[in-house]
Amino acid sequence: MLSIFFAWLFYAATGILLVGVSAKVRQYLVTPAPLKIATTPAPTTSFGIFLRMIREVLLFESLFKSCRWTWIFGYLFHFAFALVIIRHLRYFTEPIWWWVALIQPFGKYASFVMLVGLAGLLARRVFVDRVRYISAPSDYLMLILFLGITLSGILMTFVENVDVISLKMFFLGLMYFDWQPLPSDPLLVIHLLLVAVLMIVFPFSKLLHAPGLFFSPTRTMVDNPREMRYKPRWKKDHVHG
Repeated sequence: MLSIFFAWLFYAATGILLVGVSAKVRQYLVTPAPLKIATTPAPTTSFGIFLRMIREVLLFESLFKSCRWTWIFGYLFHFAFALVIIRHLRYFTEPIWWWVALIQPFGKYASFVMLVGLAGLLARRVFVDRVRYISAPSDYLMLILFLGITLSGILMTFVENVDVISLKMFFLGLMYFDWQPLPSDPLLVIHLLLVAVLMIVFPFSKLLHAPGLFFSPTRTMVDNPREMRYKPRWKKDHVHG
């Protein structure tokens, strides 16, 4: 029954994640931007925008300029989270891709870096007055959800070992519709429940800043209003007789 429950849970969570994110991306695409609202100083060429987006995605440039402490904790969390996600690809590939195997030791200990980053971001919302004032309950809940996922993952890796072979067989079975039994370790059950909750709430939360960054006109618009008249792509010329 446990295996059946989690099989259907992850099918549902994956469907909600894919459909929800796709719907939001479509909404971002069709939402009109009637004005030139690039955040200045901004690049004046398309290639400059390309370089700016690379710096935003890889270095969090605007956050670095805004607040160094937030940048430190935010960067620690996002960088470590990326390593952890890549490390988890081993549960969905057979044989394991060479670059996923290469990153295993780094991804294993990145969970501690991720924990430090999350603790710093949570402390910022609790102890910094101006941040606490604008924080909603969902902001705290998302950080607590990530902390729960991280802590349960650390405990499974370094304290109570889980049968990773059976776990991998379970997820490979989900992918090929050949269900396999799921290990019933309590920590694993908690970890998977929290991950499923994260997948379900992702399309309805502020976590959508991940794909939303690529559709933000303040970041993706060329700053050339003096050189070229801006005409929104949805605006059609009307001929008056």
